[in-house]
Amino acid sequence: MNPTLLITGGSRGIGAATALLAAQQGYAVAVNYTANEEAADEVVRQIRAHGGYAITVQADVSVEAQVMAMFDQIDAGLGRLTALVNNAGVLDVAARVDEMGVARLRRMFDINVLGSFLCAREAVLRMSTRHGGAGGAIVNVSSVAARLGGAGQYVDYAASKGAIDAFTVGLAKEVAAEGIRVNAVRPGIIETDIHASGGQPERARQMAPLVPMQRAGSALEVAQAIVWLLSEESSYTTGSLLDVAGGR
Repeated sequence: MNPTLLITGGSRGIGAATALLAAQQGYAVAVNYTANEEAADEVVRQIRAHGGYAITVQADVSVEAQVMAMFDQIDAGLGRLTALVNNAGVLDVAARVDEMGVARLRRMFDINVLGSFLCAREAVLRMSTRHGGAGGAIVNVSSVAARLGGAGQYVDYAASKGAIDAFTVGLAKEVAAEGIRVNAVRPGIIETDIHASGGQPERARQMAPLVPMQRAGSALEVAQAIVWLLSEESSYTTGSLLDVAGGR
């Protein structure tokens, strides 16, 4: 029986790369999306074209009822979940804190933080030996912004990822004796669409000289770290924050 994996925000960027790589390694994958059904369908098509098994699952992770319905759909379509990647996240346009409105902040924390809590809760209810599960693994996608701060641009995003770091460490300790490992990856400057959504499509190229390795990373490079943390190859690793940032 194949391990089952949910990737939130799986229709593009790091999420899509992780879905494709995990499927190659034998996971049955649920590709979550919020609005871009066509992109999610394309990820599933690619997985199936290479002999893998995948389904799409629509949900806004910040809405509890939608998260619960999504997990019910996965239960019916894939079986009991054994792995979760909390990847769904948003970035807003560059701004100082004294320019940020409440609507922006609520959106940022509802999706980046609340969404990760809700999905992890439902995953633990299915994976934990305390609830009759057989264990599993959770990987949260944080950011090196959590320790750099995002001054003058994305302090709200950095703060949301700081919350994810604390969440990762705390949850890892909470469920370690119940067969669940919880870790996070902290990407640096990565070539993905998220920069365009923040109004700076060329940001990865422009920031590359600030990276000790002198280049931006790829979504696949982050995906490889995520899939390792999901795998039995990292069986004694939990509560870790793994930077994938070219030395930044």
